[in-house]
Amino acid sequence: MPAELLVYIVIAAVLIIWLRNVLGTRNGEERDRSGVWKDLERTIDSQNSSLRKGEIIDIIDDEDAAKLDQEGGSLPQRASKVQAVSREVLDRYCELSREVEGFNPEKFVEDAKEAFALIVESFARGDTQMLKELLSSGVYNAFAAVIAEREERGETIQTDIHAVKTAEIIDVERKFSMVYLKIRFIADETCVVRNRDGQIISGNPDRSTVMNDIWTFGRQIKTRDPVWYLYETNDDVAEDHKTPLPEARE
Repeated sequence: MPAELLVYIVIAAVLIIWLRNVLGTRNGEERDRSGVWKDLERTIDSQNSSLRKGEIIDIIDDEDAAKLDQEGGSLPQRASKVQAVSREVLDRYCELSREVEGFNPEKFVEDAKEAFALIVESFARGDTQMLKELLSSGVYNAFAAVIAEREERGETIQTDIHAVKTAEIIDVERKFSMVYLKIRFIADETCVVRNRDGQIISGNPDRSTVMNDIWTFGRQIKTRDPVWYLYETNDDVAEDHKTPLPEARE
């Protein structure tokens, strides 16, 4: 065997041994990635946990599910605690969790109930500062004008929201960069209106009245502001002795 070829063989053997030693060892700074996909699954699960709070149920039958599975589609889901006028509206509502940052379908309903009670009671107290934080400019101006007229007459309102029973999603509408949610609220309240002399001119402190109002909340789809502002109020069923909220819209 030629001496030159023998030298090349020896060099090749040395290189193979060196590469094996380098590539087959850890230097202490490398990360073990064996569980990276499990970590990713846990991260996704935690981010989507809001959609599974309580119970999430499929809203399609077995035939639709089989069809979607064949087409490689995904199963639409709904939050069990959310009420809507139709399946289509509920689908569009739950879809917002993919479009609106931080949107949780079930939590939004609970927050909307709290906002409803807070706005009604703030209006009764004449708390324009609180209202300004929650209403769009057009609705705020209408509320503030009614409060000013009431104060000029010397009237006061005492309102207690005992319970907001339901918040039903009526419609989901997108306009340009905005999304609007129309909601029907059913609530029990006690409202008493008194004149400047303290005499009751409307309502009964011992009587509970059912409120049936449709409100529209809105916000920009791409924004860091988490507040859904009130853009429209409507008295769906007129009741005597309820808080005299103005019907207003932006």
